[in-house]
Amino acid sequence: MRKKSCNFAFVKEIVRSIVLLGIPIIVGQLGTIAQQFADTIMVGHYGTDALAAAGLVNNIFNLVIFFILGISYASTPIIGSAFGSGNKRGVVQSLVESVIVNFAVSLVVVAGLSVLYLNIEVLHQPDEILPLVKPYFLTLLLSVPFMAVFNALKQFSDAIGETKMPMWLMLASNLLNILLNWFLIFGVCGFPRLGLLGAGIATLLSRIFCLVALAAAIFYGKRYKCVFGDIGKGISVWRVRPAMPGMRHVLFVGLPISIQLGLEASSFNISAIFMGWIGAIALAAHQVMSTIATLCFQVIYGIGAAASVLISQSRGADDWVKVRRIATSAFFLSLGVIVTIMTLIYVMREPLVRCFTDSEEVVAASFALLPCFFLYQFGDTTQIVFANALRGLERVKRMMLYAFIAYVMVSIPLSYFFAFVMQWGSVGVWMGMPFGLSTAGILFFLEFRRGVGVVV
Repeated sequence: MRKKSCNFAFVKEIVRSIVLLGIPIIVGQLGTIAQQFADTIMVGHYGTDALAAAGLVNNIFNLVIFFILGISYASTPIIGSAFGSGNKRGVVQSLVESVIVNFAVSLVVVAGLSVLYLNIEVLHQPDEILPLVKPYFLTLLLSVPFMAVFNALKQFSDAIGETKMPMWLMLASNLLNILLNWFLIFGVCGFPRLGLLGAGIATLLSRIFCLVALAAAIFYGKRYKCVFGDIGKGISVWRVRPAMPGMRHVLFVGLPISIQLGLEASSFNISAIFMGWIGAIALAAHQVMSTIATLCFQVIYGIGAAASVLISQSRGADDWVKVRRIATSAFFLSLGVIVTIMTLIYVMREPLVRCFTDSEEVVAASFALLPCFFLYQFGDTTQIVFANALRGLERVKRMMLYAFIAYVMVSIPLSYFFAFVMQWGSVGVWMGMPFGLSTAGILFFLEFRRGVGVVV
């Protein structure tokens, strides 16, 4: 009885740690969701063509966002381990190396996207949306380096357990974005009426604000004295020289994560292209449901990210029992949360979907995707939690292979098969997702089992 009581108390403390560390991350991510909801709602009420154009561009850039995020994720276990051992100089050096690597990768990404921008017609999307796609694409392209450096700073902050500052700044940035959307999309208060282009400019300005504000908070704020010390007396980033081995380590840990996330995002991006082949209505419905789906992803990601930090710290302390308990607790906590969210979405489905668009055709097409949306949440939850657990263990190389199998060999071909061979249309496109995400979840779980050496 005493042993069971001790185990319960141990698990309860783990869950408490996950919740306390994860809530600021979740709130920050929900702020991002609020921004996406606002963007989609405002653009949707501006026009169906604008909503379809936003759907195409946002799905392309979601791939970019996940790829860049993967590089920044590499610094979390590296910085967390150094911070846990009291190596403050190592923390600062890893921060500098992460910023350099993330910025360099963003420039490569910008170059690749520029080529796509100049050849956007090869995607064979509806002709009526292309004049709206190009200027919006360009503004998001300009924001990529700012977003990449912000990600590096945020992961540093999360790794040392300071998750609240990025949360508040992300919320402030999102409010700024929504306000600028109102001014620039609809031409309020004397601003020009720019439509979808206005949404892109608002996103660019809010990302610049977020980077500048977090950099100022980290290098001059009191919250980070535990790393930098007092101004003028502590460790200065300008005195720490980045080392090539350290930057290679960040890149080599980050690339498998980026590729895994990129392959996952590619299944949604290619689904958007498939939707464009079906028509503007299907593409607009895809944008609405993808925005709602991101809500579930970001909440579960917050739990997984908190678990990843705790797992990396426990791994550094060689406490493998705690590593297993953290992963198991995060998984069951995530299942409970996702069931609650799905229930709320089902109950509120009518007003939730209609707040994005006035088009009855888009509403009907969105409702048709709901069963597929609910079906893939369980696989998505599993893959999010155990992907983050593997990142905490720095066991990331096989994730690329598993992601390739799940998304390129399973999800995308099945989406095409159901949509165009079976002629299920837009529902068929989304029907491939549950198979891909469930495959990824199972493979990541089995890899985690191998990583800890016992059955979870």
